[in-house]
Amino acid sequence: MSVSTHDPVSFAATLSLSPVKMANQSDVVVLALGVVLAAVYLFKDTLFAPSRPTSSIPSAGKNLANGGGNPRDFIAKMKEGKKRLVIFYGSQTGTAEEYAIRLAKEAKSKFGLASLVCDPEEYDFENLDELPEDCAAIFVMATYGEGEPTDNAVQLMQNLEDDSFEFSKGEHKLEGLKYVVFALGNRTYEHYNLIGRKVDEHLTNMGAQRIGERGEGDDDKSMEEDYLAWKDGMWDAFSVALGVEEGQGGDSPDFKVSELESHPAEKVYQGELSARALTRTKGIHDAKNPYASPVSVAKELFQLTKDRNCVHVELNIEGSGITYQHGDHVGVWPLNADVDVERLLCVLGLHDKRDTVIGIESLDPALAKVPFPAPTTYGTVLRHYIDISAMAGRQILGTLVKFAPTPEAEAFLRDISSDKEKHHAFVANGCLKLGEVLQLAAGNDINLAPTPENTTAWNIPFDIIVSSVPRLQPRFYSISSSPKMYPTTIHVTCVVLKYQSTDQKARWVYGVGSNFLLNLKYASAGEAAPLISHASPSDPSGVSFPAYRIEGPRGAYLSEKIYKAPIHVRRSTFRLPTNPKSPVIMVGPGTGVAPFRGFIQERVILARRSLEKNGPDALKDWGKISLFYGCRRSTEDFLYADEWPQYTEELKGRFSLHTAFSRENFKPDGSKMYVQDLIWEDRENIADSILKGKGYVYICGDAKNMSKAVEEVLAKILGEAKGGSAEVEGAAEIKLLKERSRLMLDVWS
Repeated sequence: MSVSTHDPVSFAATLSLSPVKMANQSDVVVLALGVVLAAVYLFKDTLFAPSRPTSSIPSAGKNLANGGGNPRDFIAKMKEGKKRLVIFYGSQTGTAEEYAIRLAKEAKSKFGLASLVCDPEEYDFENLDELPEDCAAIFVMATYGEGEPTDNAVQLMQNLEDDSFEFSKGEHKLEGLKYVVFALGNRTYEHYNLIGRKVDEHLTNMGAQRIGERGEGDDDKSMEEDYLAWKDGMWDAFSVALGVEEGQGGDSPDFKVSELESHPAEKVYQGELSARALTRTKGIHDAKNPYASPVSVAKELFQLTKDRNCVHVELNIEGSGITYQHGDHVGVWPLNADVDVERLLCVLGLHDKRDTVIGIESLDPALAKVPFPAPTTYGTVLRHYIDISAMAGRQILGTLVKFAPTPEAEAFLRDISSDKEKHHAFVANGCLKLGEVLQLAAGNDINLAPTPENTTAWNIPFDIIVSSVPRLQPRFYSISSSPKMYPTTIHVTCVVLKYQSTDQKARWVYGVGSNFLLNLKYASAGEAAPLISHASPSDPSGVSFPAYRIEGPRGAYLSEKIYKAPIHVRRSTFRLPTNPKSPVIMVGPGTGVAPFRGFIQERVILARRSLEKNGPDALKDWGKISLFYGCRRSTEDFLYADEWPQYTEELKGRFSLHTAFSRENFKPDGSKMYVQDLIWEDRENIADSILKGKGYVYICGDAKNMSKAVEEVLAKILGEAKGGSAEVEGAAEIKLLKERSRLMLDVWS
């Protein structure tokens, strides 16, 4: 045999696999020597390593002078930074994190208290019971999906809920811990603010002491107003509990913004979302490093587009390393519309300095991290990085009062920022953005295209804009394709958000993400955006849809006439049962049909393989697949109308489509027909599929009305099938279906 002594692994393997015949004793000696040498080579690091102390490593939270000893020890970091508050946030889209930072800033400005703002995923909780008596913990917790914790709060919730989990003192107790809870949710969902409520309940049961009332924010109405109504009372109770007095803090900035006279152009961020995007180097694509996905197909789905649009976009992921499953969500990173960027540049007096390079430094990195890449430019920040298209909240308007250019503007801004009802009537009903409010406060005409000549400049330090306006977040869409049928593309089905404000002026309001996709659709197809009307006092939106700089930073989103969109995939548990014998009931009116197109494609591919392998009877024992779909008219907004017959044919009758055209088909009493009415008409099959067939039910779409109505009719059907009522037997069956993940929802408000 031939063995290389430079490869001891190969040598040892060869010895173990090959029979060796030793002719004499010298062969044995040589062989033994070889084994010894191989062993020495393999274990040289252990045999010849320098001696190490034998003392054990200190446990988290003990014997650590500072946070450098264990990066997951928040107690040590608090002691090192002399911080009396630790704020944990459970956040899926960034909103809870935003409110956590706001609480930290207020604690600093009111009481001079420093805070440690923590992503709970990055810390251990064994030493939560070691929080000193003069300190407090704040939990800002969003509820995600069907009463679930956000991804970054899963471990925290497990620790709190598990009675066998021991804190550092050997017990599942937190006696004496002072805490605050602010919960974030949406009242249209069944499990409204469940996670925040659970955190409160568990902490109380373990002996902790809540400070003030539990705060609950409702995103269906106004999270901002709920927060403002709660926080003052909480801070009053907080000052008593911690023995601090208001007025001990100061109005200090969070960031330092500096204009850089010289900086290498290639190192200035112009809208890139990550360092890898700036340097154009390869890496994993996720929320921190979105992928610029080429748009391979972009088309209109509505048959009539005078008043409404719905775009179908296919995003190419070939070679990106991105994978997805049916039911997942794709996050699309939009940018702000040109008119909104121009407006705020003029308001801030930065119109001629849009391309000035700026550096941004956090003056307290533990409290306020720089929320976007830097160095960058003023114009880039407003276009790509902060959400200037959102409605202006009372708190930020109150912050800006002292920078008003005139006494009249100051009085106007103070009035609407301090009076909840006036703010609602003027700003909320008018759907006014920050730039628009500041223009109106200064007496400017927002009907005109903003220019330095028709816009009064406000001397607002840019660090306050960075600190007060939240980061522009991705918009998530249910993926409307199956990777089995479309392995290299992700399909998006998006209705374009365009509506009129409810104030007397009835202004046109446009959704950022959906109109960004509509712009991509027009550009990809080489079409011009249609005119709406000529600018007039009754239509201040101007003459066309909002335009976006869709070619991206340094033209990165346009290559050889192919446009791209920055994306990442978010995993979901919204999945088909693995066994095709299980009946499936899907309810998805409007764009709620998006994930079900992917579901059906998934089954079509499985059917093709089964038929090829097992012959024409391969699908005879498959469960029924029923889709209940609704829209206005079959000739106006029937999504994917040409595809459903093909899927029906390929699934050999196992798939059936039930349609409700609300402005075309009517009930006997003349009222409109909706999906819940179709379900009631098919109640015998529905009950049989669920109760006897152990079927699965999926609902996607509007949470406020449709989802509730569908659950109510399902409860009625199941209650009557079990010989009881909707309120008792039906409700119990719905509860059981949800607990067993046989009734799943992907809904929004």
